[in-house]
Amino acid sequence: MTAAPGRAEAYAVVVPTVGRPSLDVLLSSLVSHPGPLPDEVVVVDDRRDPVPPLDPSSALFGRVPVRVVQGWGRGPAAARNLGWRLVSTPWVAFLDDDVVLPEGWTEGLQADLRAAGPEVGATQGRLVVPLPRDRRPTDWERSTAGLETARWATADMAYRRECLLAVDGFDERFPRAYREDADLALRARRAGWQLVRGDRTAAHPVRPADDGVSLRVQRGNADDALMRRLHGRRWRTLAETGRGRLPWHLATVTAAVLAAAGAAASSSRRPGRLVAAASALGWGALTAEFAWRRIAPGPRDRDEVLRMLWTSAAIPPAAVWHRARGWWLHRRAEAWPPRVKAVLFDRDGTLVHDVPYNGDPEQVRPVEGAADSVARLRAHGLRVGVVSNQSGVARGLLTTDQVGAVNAEVDGRVGPFDTWQVCPHGPEDGCGCRKPRPGLVRAAARALGVRPEECVVVGDIGADVEAARAAGARSVLVPNGSTRAQEVADAPLVATDLAEAVDLIVGGGRG
Repeated sequence: MTAAPGRAEAYAVVVPTVGRPSLDVLLSSLVSHPGPLPDEVVVVDDRRDPVPPLDPSSALFGRVPVRVVQGWGRGPAAARNLGWRLVSTPWVAFLDDDVVLPEGWTEGLQADLRAAGPEVGATQGRLVVPLPRDRRPTDWERSTAGLETARWATADMAYRRECLLAVDGFDERFPRAYREDADLALRARRAGWQLVRGDRTAAHPVRPADDGVSLRVQRGNADDALMRRLHGRRWRTLAETGRGRLPWHLATVTAAVLAAAGAAASSSRRPGRLVAAASALGWGALTAEFAWRRIAPGPRDRDEVLRMLWTSAAIPPAAVWHRARGWWLHRRAEAWPPRVKAVLFDRDGTLVHDVPYNGDPEQVRPVEGAADSVARLRAHGLRVGVVSNQSGVARGLLTTDQVGAVNAEVDGRVGPFDTWQVCPHGPEDGCGCRKPRPGLVRAAARALGVRPEECVVVGDIGADVEAARAAGARSVLVPNGSTRAQEVADAPLVATDLAEAVDLIVGGGRG
């Protein structure tokens, strides 16, 4: 693909990270070569507890504005969504934190972007995985090398922001870097966009891994169950991915179960002994074939052979288990984004006027339109709840009985609400429920029998929006005199009052 020289295309770079040292290598390679630099770099720190905090600014040498935001450990799909929604450039280049950009990458990206017509929603970079030259690659190295031919891998993928908006970005129900990119590509093409492979290249070194890495990646079978639920039985063909080995793993597990069942019945019955022997033989043959398939192309040294032997025995039951778990977890999954089924309100400053550390029901004054807004949501068939920080309990300024009395008054005048979730801790307690942490939102979702992504949190400050984001819920900010300007700027959806917030929710607004 070639493009005539012309005006540089504006783009931002979004990098989800778990704090790997390779992040600085990536960012340094981004700015150390000639070519148009991004308008902004957003680094999403996707560790659950980002300590110590990231400071990638030194790697960028002050040449590019950089923003670090917290992703709360919800996985790369949610992290990328958070990043691209914070930028406004026409193009968003997604990079993994373990790629290295060679000289000419920025110029190559520009050529790819200029060559993309208005019908092109994304352009994929070409990945090169360096492998050892002095020996055959290990199983893990060969697995990583599969990125070179993978379709739509977001290790280096530039999406048109208009395309991301049209399909509502990545499906955040994919918790790991495995199928979220293929799902996005399928939805983008279904929406009429073309996805193309560009000419730029990036290096993707093999990350160090322990002996059990091949066993852990079997968790991706749960994502395969979600892909089938969303895209049907032909999803592998549509996504241009390999067939997978699940049928063979299922056969191996079945043979093991029959062998165990036959052995249990073999003490007194000849048929049981025959079943046990035949099934054990079948299990051994299948396991040996799987192990040799992995050993043969590798270095065949002692460590690799031992690693392949025990993991080849452990992988089939792990794969089947995760696939069954994924089927159950996603058995009712809807197209992304799922319908809103519940709305969770902050209490003070949102439903009622804020009276600091209020323990007196007589001081409850509902915000204008609060009761009507809750009633409208109920009329639309939505569940409603309250998620409220009440640190006055931890500070000794309130009792739990006083908090309960005020909540009962709010419930009677504004509700009724289907669930109340209250955090009595102070900021220094480090609990998981106090907003902006996700505990209250997740607890409310469980109480209402819905998933967090089916909830919308309505609040008046950034902590409410952040708690929603951390839990995987949507949010609407309704500012008041206590809301900071930056909180308004960072909120995905802002309403002037509760009535407008309800309009956005029932109208399908994305927050």
